Amino acid sequence: MHFRPLHDRVLVRRIEAEEKTAGGIIIPDTAREKPMEGEVVAVGPGARDDAGKLVELAVKAGDRILFGKWSGTEVRIDGEDLLIMKESDILGIIEATAELKKAA
Repeated sequence: MHFRPLHDRVLVRRIEAEEKTAGGIIIPDTAREKPMEGEVVAVGPGARDDAGKLVELAVKAGDRILFGKWSGTEVRIDGEDLLIMKESDILGIIEATAELKKAA
């Protein structure tokens, strides 16, 4: 199934957090918080301003983003748990630094 969000909505796949702390302690599933980092899967065409002009979104498919803890609506599409949220719920885009690009 192909899903395309409408207006200024964004489809996001959560990126799972580490299962261990920096000290090596394993965090059980019941104590782990939901990650607030994700990857944009699909974006809508954009919202309309007061004059009716289409304003494109600042994010695109493939961007890594940070979003609020309670942002979005959880949905299941093709057996995968995803989030649909408005672009305004996104706190920022995570950009890879030169050091991270070298390590990859």
